[in-house]
Amino acid sequence: MELLTPLDTLCRLILRARENEAQVPATDPDEDADNVDDLDDDESGEALSALEDELNTGVEEEIRATLDDLADDQLAEALALAWVGRGTYDASEWDDAFQEAADSVEEDSEGAIDELMDMPLVAAHLESGLAAFDYSCEGVGQID
Repeated sequence: MELLTPLDTLCRLILRARENEAQVPATDPDEDADNVDDLDDDESGEALSALEDELNTGVEEEIRATLDDLADDQLAEALALAWVGRGTYDASEWDDAFQEAADSVEEDSEGAIDELMDMPLVAAHLESGLAAFDYSCEGVGQID
């Protein structure tokens, strides 16, 4: 399968999606120390080290903008790669996956973008989808 989307664009999407999926350290874990549910069980009264599940809206906006800038066939390709990586389709079913993704994009491109943005582990799915066709992000975007 020949990619319609430049590999570096897909790899940048994967990298940014990983950043978007990552949890960030709490800014002030002692802020809610009065909340009993947040206290350590060892009776020290210290607040638990916590991770926030906040999204970095700048990264999310960048991913959305990148997806929105793709041509319809490239957006369909990204969606189909994610489906292959997730196991919804096998690599041997690429034509079917791509056609369904293309139909989805034609019907509602924003909905297709939303599906990718809301897909848990989308970075891993895209990477697995690329790997199913012997593509890799290893070394992409690095300066020698």
